[in-house]
Amino acid sequence: MKHVRGLTMLASAALLLSLASSPALASDTSKTKPEVQYPNATRVAPKLDLTSQKEQKQLNEGLDAVSAGDKAKAEQTLQPLVDGSKSKYAQALALQGLATIKYNDGDLKNAIALLQRSLAIGVMPNDTYFQLEYMLAQFQLADEQYQPALDTLTKWRAEGKKETANSYALEGNADYRLGKYPEAIAAIKKAQSLTDKPEASWNQILMASYSESGQGDQAAKVAEDNYAANPNDPDALNNAVAVLMQAQKNPEAIQLMEKARANGTLKSETNYVNLAKLYLITAQSGNDPKPDATKAAQVLEEGMGKGVITSSADNEMLLGQSYEMADNTGKALDTYTKAASTATDGEAALRAGQLLLTENKYSQAKSMLQQSLDKGVKRKGPAYMLLAESEIGLKDKPAAVAALKQAELQPETADRAKARLKQISASK
Repeated sequence: MKHVRGLTMLASAALLLSLASSPALASDTSKTKPEVQYPNATRVAPKLDLTSQKEQKQLNEGLDAVSAGDKAKAEQTLQPLVDGSKSKYAQALALQGLATIKYNDGDLKNAIALLQRSLAIGVMPNDTYFQLEYMLAQFQLADEQYQPALDTLTKWRAEGKKETANSYALEGNADYRLGKYPEAIAAIKKAQSLTDKPEASWNQILMASYSESGQGDQAAKVAEDNYAANPNDPDALNNAVAVLMQAQKNPEAIQLMEKARANGTLKSETNYVNLAKLYLITAQSGNDPKPDATKAAQVLEEGMGKGVITSSADNEMLLGQSYEMADNTGKALDTYTKAASTATDGEAALRAGQLLLTENKYSQAKSMLQQSLDKGVKRKGPAYMLLAESEIGLKDKPAAVAALKQAELQPETADRAKARLKQISASK
């Protein structure tokens, strides 16, 4: 099953597809007569058969224990009703209580089986019956039984003759998980039309469904509208940025984040780092990288100045890249050197060594490049090639040859190293 994927240099906001909580437990209906919840149901409600006051009390105590989280008392009280009561109604509701216990324990398979037994008995009022049927759909969704959840929901809606926002949201969730994106879109839109308080997770399903079905522009519109309606919600911002990037709308993503930065709602380290990365992505693809690279550096500097961005090796490395692309070699060197002092790998030292070499600071370059190799770099060949050039600058031919022989062992630099060795051998 596909889902919205992460994007280059930026982690996409997780799609938090929320699962509806289990409905309130049904209780003995002889005490009160609440408003009928399924007045148009096609099911003919059976006659209840609970006549024993003792069992009625036992049932209520068991269900109350479930609600209170008293698992031991609930099981001790309800299981005897399942095993020995002559009342089908008492058995059905006791099974419901035991199913809820299993659900709360994370035992979804047994929770579903118990609910199915309860529904199969069927001796319960319509409100209770359809409440449990809807609960079954929720349990099936939680257990990743998406098609069974849809089948249960279809039956619930057909027989109960009821439409709710939450039921369509559940349907959209299951459709999305099955890759039925047009159906998910339709269901979520229906859910949103039935309430003036839609859940935030519904928009997440809608955005993901649009994105996965190739409707990036629609996904972006939902994301932007959702953020506009919730400008102080960090999740709305994160989701909007992720979807805009998925739709390759980096300028729009930057614009949203800059609005958040201006109004003070850009608060997390992730937000600041992601905005800087967006600027760097833009800089890398443009003809003149300096303006956007400079903006990336400014964002990082601001975040570090506020104490929002930690001075980690990774963040310093990112700042160094920003300075380097902005053609600010001095600051880039300082930042790479700082990053190299705490980094667990040799990437920052390699960058520093490369810059030092361009400035003909051979001794310093050699030191940083050796450090990069000692700490470990992803691409050893280029590091050895640069080290060889540092040794040549220092007029240490044997050391240069040794470094080039190491570069020759790396597939990506083997040919270059051989050619350079021939040049050195031919020179006096």
